[in-house]
Amino acid sequence: MNSLGISKRPQDTRVVVAMSGGVDSSVTAAVLREEGYDVVGITLQLYDHGIALQKPGACCAGQDIYDARQVADRIGIPHYVLDYEGKFSQDVIDDFADSYLRGETPIPCVRCNQRVKFRDLLNTARDLGADALATGHYVRRVQGQGGAELHRAIDPGRDQSYFLFATTRDQLDFLRFPLGGLTKPETRALAERHGLEVAAKPDSQDICFVPNGSYADVVAKLRPGSVEPGDIVHVDGRVLGRHRGVVHYTVGQRKGLGIGGIRGEEEPLFVVRLEPAQRRVVVGPRRDLARSVVTVREVNWLGPDLAPGDGVEVEVKLRSAQPPAAATWRLGPDGTAQAELHEPQHGVAPGQACVVYQGDRVLGGGWIAGTAA
Repeated sequence: MNSLGISKRPQDTRVVVAMSGGVDSSVTAAVLREEGYDVVGITLQLYDHGIALQKPGACCAGQDIYDARQVADRIGIPHYVLDYEGKFSQDVIDDFADSYLRGETPIPCVRCNQRVKFRDLLNTARDLGADALATGHYVRRVQGQGGAELHRAIDPGRDQSYFLFATTRDQLDFLRFPLGGLTKPETRALAERHGLEVAAKPDSQDICFVPNGSYADVVAKLRPGSVEPGDIVHVDGRVLGRHRGVVHYTVGQRKGLGIGGIRGEEEPLFVVRLEPAQRRVVVGPRRDLARSVVTVREVNWLGPDLAPGDGVEVEVKLRSAQPPAAATWRLGPDGTAQAELHEPQHGVAPGQACVVYQGDRVLGGGWIAGTAA
């Protein structure tokens, strides 16, 4: 059994590495090559080079493709660039725009992993005769009694398990994450030891296809006429002002509302919900953000068998930067589930992910479809 848990000698084990041009995936390829594996590097061109070249720190286009090729040459592995621009546009960018128009707050990085990297690229790796697909994500794949399990990274500050909840059991069998047991400084030190020019390269931005940081501009370009002004309404029905389009707002937002305070009332106002059909942004005091029940769709379950309706005690993360919250998780029909929160949580936004944990293990998760107080 080699270091990847495959019953072959490293030199007889082909590993495709998804190389974005950043330090993490570059070190992944270099470490596996040093261990003697038959490594093949693949970089995906996901969007227009011209846009990418105007934004330092973007991934999967322009300079990053060049960097990935330079690393491959340095460590002596074959490297291929695959044009996935059409797939990425349809499965990630269009979904991103439509989600905002529904009043949601999407996470395109999850969709990219789910629909492009771990579906299309994984199939390509298999077509190339690979035994595994390795990435530079900071998560751990642990072999449990029931098969491969997904666990948090050793370094909590780098853990990316929230963004990989949609990884299926079949995909997890094929995937490997060599950096899950390292810290970022250790990864950069390895890059320096291997003489990689990307050793000090900054991390990529979260949303690679938003060249100027304005999500609303991207949505307006993709869906002309969809970003329309409307009323900012208090939960009690009072109209407090006007907005430039619901795509500029997210549930839990406090700053940038453009309405100031209400005379005679000291409580700050937050976005409580979005009503895109009526073009309304509803605001209220923080207590109106409290939610105790979260309804989830498109559930991917990696945990032990669970009958619909049966409850299991877990922790859930409702945003990537929020700490986990204790909850009772119940699977429902047709890929749905409910998380019954033991303590109310604030700022739970439709379109974000609800990711389920027991300790360090990821049991699965889904997309937040609705909430209840």
